[in-house]
Amino acid sequence: MKMLRLPRSKVQIGTPLPWSVRDEHGILLLSKGHLVENEHLLDQLLQRGAFVDAEEARAVARAEAPEPPKAFVPPPNIFGLWDQTTDALKKLLDSATHPDDFSEHIDKFARHLLELVDCNADIAIYRCVRQDNAQHYYFGYDHAVHTAMLCILMARHLHWPETRLMSLVKAALTMNQPILDLQGQMAGQDVPMKDKQRAAIHAHPIESVEWLEKAGVTDTDWLTAIAQHHERPDGTGYPLGSTEVCEMAVALRVADTFTSRISPRVMRPALSPQEAARQLYQEDKGGPLSTAVIKELGIYPPGDFVKLASGELGIVVQRTANARAPIVASITDTAGRPVPHTVRHDTAQPEFAIKATATDKVMLMRLPPERLFGFAVAPPAPVVPPKPAH
Repeated sequence: MKMLRLPRSKVQIGTPLPWSVRDEHGILLLSKGHLVENEHLLDQLLQRGAFVDAEEARAVARAEAPEPPKAFVPPPNIFGLWDQTTDALKKLLDSATHPDDFSEHIDKFARHLLELVDCNADIAIYRCVRQDNAQHYYFGYDHAVHTAMLCILMARHLHWPETRLMSLVKAALTMNQPILDLQGQMAGQDVPMKDKQRAAIHAHPIESVEWLEKAGVTDTDWLTAIAQHHERPDGTGYPLGSTEVCEMAVALRVADTFTSRISPRVMRPALSPQEAARQLYQEDKGGPLSTAVIKELGIYPPGDFVKLASGELGIVVQRTANARAPIVASITDTAGRPVPHTVRHDTAQPEFAIKATATDKVMLMRLPPERLFGFAVAPPAPVVPPKPAH
C-alpha cells in the first residue's frame, strides 16, 4: 500500500472525510466519513502522522473532478431542418415497400413541409432561390422539395382547401419518382440529353402513377395531377399529347417549370427569378397560376442578390407588401468591400432602393444563411423517415 501524507488543506472541519486516514504503517486511525469536529483535533491528528492510501486518494480525486465541457452543438434551426428534408425524402421513397404505410408517411412529410413554410416562408423561398452550393447528385430530391414549397404558396394564394393543397404537395414530392436519380445524373453531365434519357423522361408520368398505385395511393386528384403535369392544352405535351388538362396538373407544371429554371446545372446556369417569372407569365398568358407565383415571390424574392442605390450589395431576406421593395441584408459596404456583419435595409427608402440584380456571386459561395436570418425560434421537430423493411 502506497501512502501519501495528508496535507492540512485537504481536511474540512465538520465535513465527512472522503477517505480513510491511517498512520505511517497503514494502521487505520479514522474511517471514511468520520467528522473532524475542530481545529484542535485536526492538529493532534497531523502531529501523530496522518496518511491516505494513494489509490483511494486518486479514486476520490477522479470522482470529484469536474466533467469536461461538452462539445458545442448549435441549437436546431430552420436551415438545418430544411437541409434534412432532401435526405429524408430520399429515404422515405426508397423505403416505400408497404402500401399500408406509404400514404401515412408521405402525408406526415408533406405536413412537415407546411410547418417549415409556416415557420418562415421567406427562408423557404431563400433556399429555393439560393442554390450556389447545391449538389447535382441530389438534384431530383431538392427539386421535388422546392416544387412542393412553391405549390404550398400557390395553393394558399388561391385559397384552395387543405385537402386539395395536400394532394398537390404530395404530387410535387412524387411526380418524378422513377427519374429522381436520373435527374441528378443529368444535372451533373456536360453533354446534351441522350436518347435513352429522353425516353425515360417521356415515360415518367405514367410510371410514377403506376408506382404510386402499387404503393397504395388512391387519391385521384394526386394521381391525375402527376399523369397530366407535362400535358398542355394545345396538345404539345407528353406522354399522351392530351388537350384535357386538370387545373391541379397545370399548377404542378407551373411550379415544376419555375423551380427547374432557377436551378443550376452543369450544362446551363440558372435563370434569374425575374427571367423565369417573365417566361412563366408569357406561357401562362397571365393566368391565375403564374400570377400567384409572382405575387407570392415578389419581383425580388428572398435569396436574390441585388445592388442598392447606396452602392452596397446585399441579399433579399424578407418580402413586404411592396413587391418591388423587399428588406435586404447588405454584405458589402458602399465600395463593394465585404463587411463582417450584415445590416438590413428597407429598399422602399430611396437611398437603399434596388438598382439592379448583381451578377458576381463568388462571395456568396461561403455565406451562411444564419448570418442573414439568425436561428429560428422553436422550430418544428424533424421528420423521421420510416426504416427500410427487411
